[in-house]
Amino acid sequence: MIHPGPRATARAVAARASLRPVAGVLPAGRTVMAAVGQLFAAQGCKGGVLWLDGAVCDPMRFVLPAPSADGIHAAWYSDTHAPDGPVAIGHATATVGWKDGAPFLHCHGTWGGTMGHLLPLDSVLAADAPVAGIGAPDAWFEALPDAETAFTLFTPRGGGTGTGLLARVLPGEDAVTAIETLAARHGIADARLHGVGSIDHIRFAEGHRMDCHATELRLDRATLAQGRATIPVEVVDIAGTIMRGTLERGTNPVGVTLELLIERTDS
Repeated sequence: MIHPGPRATARAVAARASLRPVAGVLPAGRTVMAAVGQLFAAQGCKGGVLWLDGAVCDPMRFVLPAPSADGIHAAWYSDTHAPDGPVAIGHATATVGWKDGAPFLHCHGTWGGTMGHLLPLDSVLAADAPVAGIGAPDAWFEALPDAETAFTLFTPRGGGTGTGLLARVLPGEDAVTAIETLAARHGIADARLHGVGSIDHIRFAEGHRMDCHATELRLDRATLAQGRATIPVEVVDIAGTIMRGTLERGTNPVGVTLELLIERTDS
């Protein structure tokens, strides 16, 4: 994937985070974004991850990855998908942070027989939704202009003395080895890995492959054990094809971004 801007020097960035469990009920009738922002604020967290498994939205609005038609970006988004009636989320991971001074999130998940990128300002909860996640009071993701990709992307900000990390891996870096290198740099050997992002032409350790430059994925019970990452994912391509499998080491370059929460388990 060829991006339009100058290549950033740092290929993975992170902020240390004091992680804590987040749990509550997102109330019916509110947008996903408003409800998640309220939940994180009530629990004193500025950023983190949240799982929206089982939530029902009506309306539900989402997009798929798509080729770029503007001659600038390396990839883009489809037109908005607007299914009729309530839609139940199967599995979905949201990274949570801030954009333009207000709470914001970036969510990839499965719902209604497909998978995509949730539009949280346009999707409304049709019923109360119990949810859980991991928050940080001292670190967050901030949506910032990114010169390399010409996108506005979540970037870790803040940080303190906590043992966890909020992180971003930049384009072209192998997802598996970049995570291992980043964790080692911060003295982390064992962790649970959570996040969303994209990979350019995915190769799975099980032998199958997704030959598409524009994808949207979520990590699915990924781990780091004794410094070695095992990263199962769910992923969708521009045709709406969903695949699942474990990322092969050394052959999976990040497409646009990979946002991570690294939850240390060896401390």
